[in-house]
Amino acid sequence: MGKRFLCLFLVCSSLLCGQQISSKRIARQIKKIPAFQKAHVAISISALGDRKEAVSYQGAHYMTPASNVKLLTFLAAKQQFNKLPAVSYYNENDRLIHFKATGYPLLLHPFYPETTLASFFSQSASFIYHPPSITPNPLGEGWAWDDYPYYYASERSAFPIYGNALQVTLKDNTLKLTPSFFEQKAVIDSLGPKFKRLQGVNQFSYNPSLWQKNDTLTRPFITSDSLFIKLLSRHIGNDVILADLGGEELPWEELNVNQEGPLYRALLQDSDNGIAEALLLMIGEDIFNEMNSEKVIDSILAQWSPWLKDPIQWVDGSGVSRYNMVTPRTLVGVLQKTYETVGWETIQDYFPQGASSGTLKKYDNAFVFAKTGTLRHNHNLSGYLVHPKGTTYVFSIMVNHHTASTEEVRSGIGTLLKWFEGKLK
Repeated sequence: MGKRFLCLFLVCSSLLCGQQISSKRIARQIKKIPAFQKAHVAISISALGDRKEAVSYQGAHYMTPASNVKLLTFLAAKQQFNKLPAVSYYNENDRLIHFKATGYPLLLHPFYPETTLASFFSQSASFIYHPPSITPNPLGEGWAWDDYPYYYASERSAFPIYGNALQVTLKDNTLKLTPSFFEQKAVIDSLGPKFKRLQGVNQFSYNPSLWQKNDTLTRPFITSDSLFIKLLSRHIGNDVILADLGGEELPWEELNVNQEGPLYRALLQDSDNGIAEALLLMIGEDIFNEMNSEKVIDSILAQWSPWLKDPIQWVDGSGVSRYNMVTPRTLVGVLQKTYETVGWETIQDYFPQGASSGTLKKYDNAFVFAKTGTLRHNHNLSGYLVHPKGTTYVFSIMVNHHTASTEEVRSGIGTLLKWFEGKLK
């Protein structure tokens, strides 16, 4: 009698919790996936609009999210902005324009061209740039020191230009750098790597023997206010003057741009780290008149605290930091709130789709709209699964500290998603 009562209690408890698949069954399925062996796996799945978990396997465990952090950045930006402010300006007269940064990152960007801001700077006038009183830290807390040569770790700055990175190409046996300002700073090193920037300075070297026709590289440069005005002045062929600190009393106006789609697709589909970091700075400038990511994150988390499942350890906008930690069930909550905020049409438009777009092209689950998150030995997938029977599920599958290749882990997550699809109602 006692055993029958215990079994009945366990069944009822499972139903009350909304759990459709037991942890034991999930564990057995995980053991069948070689890439998951000895890795830390945590999973949470809920029906869209339902706070109860349909699936939970270590869903309250803290994991390294990598670029799944961009899901937090996206929600924060969508809650903050109806329009994207590209620049603040004041026309003193027809020949003199004052301007200051909003954090907007697309000026002369190599991958995401835009015309509104470019047209603003094409005016026949001299420009005076008012830099912020507090300069953003160029590198995020918890970024690896040896990330500095790679585009994914491009520096943060108040007014990014060229994506804070240079394009290096080989044309007609000549190395071309864009912006061309840096060509005089590149020297040949016949014994060195293909292309290298010295740490801490804008000095470059390249080995011509390692280049092939039409090769292209994108590499960060070190930013500064003085460099920004030099690059902008050279591009527009007009004077750009660096003002002394101050100017807050000027009657500033904002120039808004219709670049929401390209910007958010760059964030979610291309997983562009520079865009992610810039969005946090934009929020800070909009709320506090200060580009301070830490202050922004504290403010956002305070607003979200009533519905967050677990506290979030959140330190940057992109997920490059190794200090970020979040639980799968909290990411599911963020995705639920994202749906409430932007709706399904926007999710379909901005999120990568399995086997089709962005970072999900290598996943063959066509009815998945989700964001990947990858750092060395960590790979995660969080988003929305449209079930064949019509129900949409919100999920987060996080695989940390794996020793298999990312491709093998990606395949394992795809296999697990299909298995869940067959088990969920």
